[in-house]
Amino acid sequence: MSLTLEHVTRVVDNQLYIDDACLSFEPGSFNVLLGRTLSGKTSLMRLLAGLDRPSSGRILMNGADVTGVPVRKRNVSMVYQQFINYPTMTVFENIASPLRQAGIGKDEIASRVLETARMLHIEALLERHPLELSGGQQQRTAMARALVKDAEVVLFDEPLVNLDYKLREELRQEMRELFKTRHTIAIYATTEPNEALALGGTTTVLHEGRVIQSGKTAEVYHRPQQVLAAELFSEPPINLMPGRITGTEVSFADAVHFPLNPDLQEIAEGEYRFGVRPSHIGLVPSNDDDLELAVTVDLAEISGSETFLHVSNDQFVLVLHLPGVHEYDVDTPILIYIPTHKLFAFDTQGQLVQAPSRRVGRSA
Repeated sequence: MSLTLEHVTRVVDNQLYIDDACLSFEPGSFNVLLGRTLSGKTSLMRLLAGLDRPSSGRILMNGADVTGVPVRKRNVSMVYQQFINYPTMTVFENIASPLRQAGIGKDEIASRVLETARMLHIEALLERHPLELSGGQQQRTAMARALVKDAEVVLFDEPLVNLDYKLREELRQEMRELFKTRHTIAIYATTEPNEALALGGTTTVLHEGRVIQSGKTAEVYHRPQQVLAAELFSEPPINLMPGRITGTEVSFADAVHFPLNPDLQEIAEGEYRFGVRPSHIGLVPSNDDDLELAVTVDLAEISGSETFLHVSNDQFVLVLHLPGVHEYDVDTPILIYIPTHKLFAFDTQGQLVQAPSRRVGRSA
């Protein structure tokens, strides 16, 4: 089963929600919609589900136009952020509810509910009620209800956002494994770049209702076609520095100069915006082409087992994403190291000119 959007636009009360979206989803594929809050992820999912109709454009399933077909006539399931379960029903009855609505026989219902519950490791909970379950168990129940009907399209609208870190990691892994053996199209919305990378498959980057870039997740991450895609597919956002290529060197702010590395030698002389991911900047040199910068600490933001280190000097304001806990007082002078072979180069219009090579070095 294929799913295609052809120039789909949705406008409500003169407000643009989706802007000329063209996308294709293949059978058996796992697809991520990545974007900030209000980027259009939920709006796009509602169109795919048949809950809303586009203002223009077409939605095709298996080549057939389903643009005006309502949700009840589409073989689509959806899982939301909140744990939407029927509180007076047991877990078994919650999972079985779409099968009963479809008129499936009693024996087949029992078989399919048990099979789906086993896949999500909740078979021992079938006689309990939702209020007797943990948050993770409730979300597994909601997911089981979406999966049991064997829908052609399953939509996940940030389903793990309300769970703790450990549960999220566990369910992500299970979801990847689950959809490897199904021919369902899975579409998963998230605001988190790291979640998109963990889930793999394909990623579509959305911003203000527009599709910024779509493709294999690794390719979109390593080769963002414009500055905005690079910023959205990086947490924290990618660091950007204006610079110039002249002759055999790169200069930043007419104050920092370093030789052209092989990745940048083919680029024409001129003005560029250079990007480097926060996770690629270090506190010690680790590459032959590292650029050393003297900066002062603005903020050491410790989050669990990692630190977001905000630094600046007269030319730059940068963020480092460091493993481990690094405690610094404000205004502490330090040296940081940028591997120049990890630099992205964008032209003055924000289009990608050169992506870093996939050399061995600091994290990819």
